[in-house]
Amino acid sequence: MGRNLGYGGAAPRVPGGAVVDLGKRMDQILNLDGDNASCIVEPGVSYFKLYEEIQKRNLPLWIDCPDLGGGSVLGNAIDRGVGYTPYGDHFANHCGMELVMPDGSLLRTGMGGMPGRDGSDNPTWQSFQNAYGPQIQGLFSQSNYAIVTKMGFWLMPEVNHQSYMITFPREEDFEQIVEIIRPLAQKRVLGNIPQLRHVIQELAVTGRPKSQFYPHKGPMTREAIRECAKAEPCGDVSWVFYGTQYGDAASIDSQLELIKSSFSAIPGVKFYLPTDMPPAHYLHSRVQVCSGVPVLRELDWLNWVPNAAHLFFSPISPTKGRDARIIHDTISRLHAQYGFDVFPTLCVAGREMHYIANIVYDRGDEDAKRRATGLMRDMIREMAAQGYGEYRTHLLFADQVAGTYSWNDGALAKFNEAIKDTLDPNGIMAPGKNGIWGKRWRGRGWELGGAGDQRDLLKDGTRPKALVDQKARL
Repeated sequence: MGRNLGYGGAAPRVPGGAVVDLGKRMDQILNLDGDNASCIVEPGVSYFKLYEEIQKRNLPLWIDCPDLGGGSVLGNAIDRGVGYTPYGDHFANHCGMELVMPDGSLLRTGMGGMPGRDGSDNPTWQSFQNAYGPQIQGLFSQSNYAIVTKMGFWLMPEVNHQSYMITFPREEDFEQIVEIIRPLAQKRVLGNIPQLRHVIQELAVTGRPKSQFYPHKGPMTREAIRECAKAEPCGDVSWVFYGTQYGDAASIDSQLELIKSSFSAIPGVKFYLPTDMPPAHYLHSRVQVCSGVPVLRELDWLNWVPNAAHLFFSPISPTKGRDARIIHDTISRLHAQYGFDVFPTLCVAGREMHYIANIVYDRGDEDAKRRATGLMRDMIREMAAQGYGEYRTHLLFADQVAGTYSWNDGALAKFNEAIKDTLDPNGIMAPGKNGIWGKRWRGRGWELGGAGDQRDLLKDGTRPKALVDQKARL
């Protein structure tokens, strides 16, 4: 649907490319099976549309939403997006695809490879992900090997739930928070993929502009953030944890007691339920998202600066305090260097964390755009040098990120290119997506972010000093 906000949208990478709009007419829910708790959707089905159809039929089922509900259910899954119920790994909870291959033929994955009775669909297509032979579904996530036109998903049976918020007073609590989360997540005490956010997010998500909090140029100081947080429901804190538990009342109560007990090791920790917060507080939005209700509240932070646009930087970290600290300190240092506020959100699981840093900038300000580009390129480079890679990125940075996965002389890229050249020998499908170029394009200067790239130039033909240094390192 072209709504991959923060990661580049639907722009083609080469001049003369034709954009295939799969969202406008291919927007049907092809099957919604209440007994099997599954569905089949086309690319144009948004989270809102699927949710509304389930409500219309009065089915006791939930969908799993990302932070924003306006995008494609299918599109988010094949880009390996995440949500916040126990079904939060969207690609892991898909089941069955239909694809158009570069030669125009159709392919079905999993049990869809076997026809059903009298030419009907196989009845187990949305029940079992695998089939006989190699599992190929993953080849079509974050790739340009085919066009996915149908996709099956498992839906979550409706269940009781309780969302909550925990606050932590000090910046230095960060590593201990991560260390406490890890065993709780590994033992599956935590009911969902929780979020750990810096308190500046509590200010931004109110939808008020930065100028109301900090009428000065440059990044907001830590002292100013603390002072402004005092006037918010969270109070003068540094980190905010949003979680949700699922099950019957007794099991939820016992889970919450264990969670409270674990986090009580951190002095000054405070625990809140939605009833403790005013109606406009962000916690109420988390209640909806974590119970399968799509919302758009997360976009309120785009009011932070005028004409706001944004970029996401999304490295993966082990769920260990030391690793999380390295990533956070590096990102904070580079944001300060380039003059941006740091908006960290960590989606924390038992063994890995998605650290999502959101760069918010004025899209009408050429200098801000150049600085945002430089910041992204430096974060990619510095994180990769320490072994932390992005799990998805904006199309402007796809080649650079793909190049960081360079183990064994770029064996992964060579494998991806070999598949591309076999399935799409003319390189017609989405050349350059995720850094994968067909032989028609490869090595001919289409890659972005290399030494010859002109996109970081200022209007006078020079480069900002930070970008000059960065180019030398690249």
